[in-house]
Amino acid sequence: MKELTVGIGGFGVIGEAVARRLDKGIPGLRLTAVSARRTNRAADRMADFAAPVPVVSLSELSAYAEVIVECAPAAAFMDVAGPVVDGGRIFIPLSCGMLLQHEDLPARAAKSGARIIVPTGALLGLDAVRAASEGELRSVRMVTRKPPNGLMGAPHLIDNDINVEGLREPLLVFEGTARAAAAGFPANVNVAAALSLAGLGSDKTMIEIWADPTVTRNTHNIKVDSDATRFEMTIEGVPSLENPATGMLTPLSVIATLRGLVSPMRVGT
Repeated sequence: MKELTVGIGGFGVIGEAVARRLDKGIPGLRLTAVSARRTNRAADRMADFAAPVPVVSLSELSAYAEVIVECAPAAAFMDVAGPVVDGGRIFIPLSCGMLLQHEDLPARAAKSGARIIVPTGALLGLDAVRAASEGELRSVRMVTRKPPNGLMGAPHLIDNDINVEGLREPLLVFEGTARAAAAGFPANVNVAAALSLAGLGSDKTMIEIWADPTVTRNTHNIKVDSDATRFEMTIEGVPSLENPATGMLTPLSVIATLRGLVSPMRVGT
């Protein structure tokens, strides 16, 4: 299998972790560019790389690589997604909640020959949800519990004047569809978007979000009912020390997704 070149759109906690793993070497994959708002700082952080790469703008990434991993703030999503999808590249978005706001992207990918691959991220069981959706999928519901500091700054909290500082007991801060959850918590529950894309869609997948001072891990409990199966699953992700809004499993999921593009054997749907 030929080598694939990889660009990283966003050089924060996740982007740097993925870039460092690629720099150490993964057969069939080669890092060729990264993007960051602070170009000089990103270059400094690559000083110990075996093979430092150019730091370019988000819109330039598609000219440097065949596979683009989007790790940028949600507000910059289309700066990456537009050129990559229209350029016929492989697009791996982490801000997958933005796919619910830009539903034309799959059609644009079909026209250009691009592929949009949503990684599992900090979730589990997407294979089972996708399989169940080939039959009659009746309901999908997820309950997310996060330490309060992992939810601070979310638009839904600001817009509804919800204060999660100093909580002593769990507080339900949101209940509704995956579409509304992704819009209200763009940095926190991309897992809700991924779950909805794998199954019933964003308007039928139901989400609860709790600010919970009794938990130290980002916890997601998912219940699925279909004609072929009924299952419940729970995952407790360790929050990143640098950014508690995301989990340590997320960059590992990206690396596994990239490896799956070039591996001679792939396990799972």
